[in-house]
Amino acid sequence: MRASAPSRPAAVVADVGWVNGLAAIRSLGRNGVRALAVDHRPWALGFRSRYATPVAAPDPVADEDGFVAALARLGETLDGPVPAFATHDEHINVLARRSADIGAVFRPCTPEWDVLEAIQRKRHQLDVAVEAGVPVPATRHPRSAAEARAAAEDIGYPVLVKPSDPVGFKRIHGRQAFRCESGAEVETAYAQAEPFEPMVQEYIPGGDEELYTLGSYLTADGEALGIFTGRKLRQTRRHMGVCRVAEAVWVPEVAEYGLALLRALRFRGISQVEFKRDPRTGEHKLIEVNPRLWQWHGLATACGVDLTHIAYLDLVGRRPAPARMTNEGRRWAITFMTGARHAIQRPPYTDALLARDDPRPAIVQLGRVARGGVRAARGRAAASMAVSRLARQVRHG
Repeated sequence: MRASAPSRPAAVVADVGWVNGLAAIRSLGRNGVRALAVDHRPWALGFRSRYATPVAAPDPVADEDGFVAALARLGETLDGPVPAFATHDEHINVLARRSADIGAVFRPCTPEWDVLEAIQRKRHQLDVAVEAGVPVPATRHPRSAAEARAAAEDIGYPVLVKPSDPVGFKRIHGRQAFRCESGAEVETAYAQAEPFEPMVQEYIPGGDEELYTLGSYLTADGEALGIFTGRKLRQTRRHMGVCRVAEAVWVPEVAEYGLALLRALRFRGISQVEFKRDPRTGEHKLIEVNPRLWQWHGLATACGVDLTHIAYLDLVGRRPAPARMTNEGRRWAITFMTGARHAIQRPPYTDALLARDDPRPAIVQLGRVARGGVRAARGRAAASMAVSRLARQVRHG
């Protein structure tokens, strides 16, 4: 039996374990849309939001058919169209590749699979960028460890060894690339990345603050209904971590290059196009295209470009007027994280978790941080005791 239709069609957000999924859920809920939060982890942070209707489904990495079947069953209870969003590549790839099996009721926020599959290959992104006149880092495509070492020596150290196919690489190595300072490191990195079509690329100097983003939503006919630009100020890990603190700043060159590339890629949907400003030349060079919601898209919402809601409206046939960012200079931060120092910013700023209208996710996160701190303190105390015991043994022979 079909559920009675709400005043506005529902929407799916797949993979809600962290702040990118939470931001999408809050965007939908605050705009009167029932957010169906899909995840395989009962502890997923998005499940704690007052705006979420939790939906358990298998992990698409471990059980793709089970994930698809769960969504198909969900679709049978809904009246469409139902926009579907994802926060990680594995989920958005399944939504596109298995759209015929998931059900006609869903409207994934992604291009067709033949387009998306090509976009997921970093080499394709770079090739199309060059054709479109978008600056890219010096890049080589070696076929052996020896060729990789020669390429690195030609480009100049340090270099990055990164995969053309990032999904499997990230799953195994937990990072986007290897930063190498020597030929031996390049050869080791190449061997580890070899199954994923490794590239050797120049490392653009400069800190986290040189990483700039275009966040946008493009319709099927290429119209940009939402445009935001900003930059990272701090990452969780030096050189290639994910965003911890970000700032809204309008950079026309980033917007121009990013939109040109997306249109050349025949992309539609929400995406992040990331560039790094080369301090030697001032050029913004392409880092990558993420064809989905990214970690700090909540800052775009705080700057008047609610990409999730913009996409929702377009996907249900209510195309909104185009929006461009406001509130330049506003910051976003994950203020408290387990095992890391705080990232408190000068108010007003957008906290990735804390929200007056939806306090529970922040309370849950603070509890996790506190428990992590207690475990770390116990670990330090145990280590200190072990060192003291060892010192006593050394003194007393």
